[in-house]
Amino acid sequence: MEEKKETFSIEETFAILDDLLGRLEGDELTMEESFETYAKGLALVKQCRESIDEVEKKVLVLEESGDLHEF
Repeated sequence: MEEKKETFSIEETFAILDDLLGRLEGDELTMEESFETYAKGLALVKQCRESIDEVEKKVLVLEESGDLHEF
């Protein structure tokens, strides 16, 4: 069965990453939990990169079409 990928806004992703980092910096996690937390963080970083890339592409399209004006 395929697992559904949960997506978050960029802001939500940064907040979750901040929480995960705090957990990793603490000493409450076992080695296995640390690995799982790290893996979740990597997946979120990848998702965030993809979201930022998508926004950059949209901005480039707007710039090329002349719909984005300098301030």
